[in-house]
Amino acid sequence: VQLQASGGGLVQAGGSLRLSCVVSGVSLKNYDVGWFRQAPGKAREGVSCITHYGITIHADALEGRFTTTADIAKNTVYLQMNNLKPKDTAVYYCAASDRMATDLAVYEYPYWGQGTLVTVSS
Repeated sequence: VQLQASGGGLVQAGGSLRLSCVVSGVSLKNYDVGWFRQAPGKAREGVSCITHYGITIHADALEGRFTTTADIAKNTVYLQMNNLKPKDTAVYYCAASDRMATDLAVYEYPYWGQGTLVTVSS
């Protein structure tokens, strides 16, 4: 299982970014994919996940600003981030799981991609 995250960058507060996570080696029909982030000096935290049957979960702290979608044909998961705030600054990771836990716990995801840095300036 391989995951490749991309789409990070520098954006002003209030702006938007869309992250992409291309999954290879397995089908999204059989794996849940989660988005996580890690800010400097902080623990990695769950942002969202989309299950293999299309249900999405988002962390409450996001206040509805982020949306997660999947393109099964492209085996790609997207994280649309709107109204970004400086506190969203972090390295964002995507990860896959076949454990069907349907949650945002880091330990439930055994397969990880490299991160993509999102920096939100004030």
